[in-house]
Amino acid sequence: GVVEACLLHMLKRRAAGFLRTDKVAALFTKVGKTCAIAGDVCKKVQELQQQVESRKNQPNGQEPLKRQGSTTSKTPVLTPQAIKHIWVRTALIEKVLDKIVQYIVDNCSKYYEKEALLADPVCGPILASLLVGPCALEYTKLKTADHYWTDPSADELVQRHRIHGAHGRQDSPCKRPALGIRKRHSSGSTSEDRSAASAREYVESLHQNSRTHLLYGKNNVLVQPKDDLEAIPGYLSLHQSADSLTLKWTPNQLMNGTLGDSE
Repeated sequence: GVVEACLLHMLKRRAAGFLRTDKVAALFTKVGKTCAIAGDVCKKVQELQQQVESRKNQPNGQEPLKRQGSTTSKTPVLTPQAIKHIWVRTALIEKVLDKIVQYIVDNCSKYYEKEALLADPVCGPILASLLVGPCALEYTKLKTADHYWTDPSADELVQRHRIHGAHGRQDSPCKRPALGIRKRHSSGSTSEDRSAASAREYVESLHQNSRTHLLYGKNNVLVQPKDDLEAIPGYLSLHQSADSLTLKWTPNQLMNGTLGDSE
């Protein structure tokens, strides 16, 4: 939505097209005539729009039956918000939005008034540069607000670790299983590597979860358990939850999965 607002700022009337309600579509279509990348986006958007229209025209009873009977259908299910911003969204997912905006900036006199944002010699290139980062991401799974609460909590991650680490033992499931990390030699073994990875996952599940926000973290923080013992290096982290701050410290040996024979 923000990108569209920038693209529509002081757009020339002839560039938007007369009597065109979708000015973004008109802009992409006109740019696509001289820019091959934008032309490819126009073709993909037209295909998506045709699929959405064909889905709407189907009877109400046929679509659920088709979903149940066919698992190979690749027709995307687009939300109203995705359809509203389908042009910018498609260019973003195809990782070419930054190139299209840069092309528009380089040829801004064809499409924009002199006072437009994209016609500005500073703001225009900055907008194109800011879009390089988002276009480098893989949008294979788009999160929405209702999916946030389905992320596993730290308690669930720990419980998964307990089930995974039990290996068919008959003791109580409430008892925390031993990490079982043995001292690793130069030769190494697959079982030891798996145990080390399991230990790291267990520790990371305690430090990273959806209920708390990591504010600060620093490695090699020395802690002295007793006066007659040497200081132990570890990982210090500060977390913020809804109602409190929590300070955590974990020995480096446990973080690295090389607990060895230490007590």
